Amino acid sequence: MNNILSTLGLCMRSGNLSSGDFAVSEAVRKRKAFLVIVALDASGNTKKKFRNLCSHYKVPLYFWCEKEKLGHAVGKDFRASIAVTDQGFSDAVRKQLDKESFMEV
Repeated sequence: MNNILSTLGLCMRSGNLSSGDFAVSEAVRKRKAFLVIVALDASGNTKKKFRNLCSHYKVPLYFWCEKEKLGHAVGKDFRASIAVTDQGFSDAVRKQLDKESFMEV
């Protein structure tokens, strides 16, 4: 888990991550997102929104972690959703998520 959070923090510092509902939605719509992560404790409405959006634009979606940990990793209070906007970082995070046996949705 710490490896994933560290990678997401590095991704944020390098400018290859969008966070927050609106920014993530825009990244997906503009086809800049290579991976979307939604917090496990996000609202049902948020989960449904991103499930539909990512399905339509064919962006990998994972439900993982809590909002507080996700936000802390990217230097914010809490975040319910983040989008990785770099292919290399996306591949690294997906590999780590798959290794921890979190299922793609």
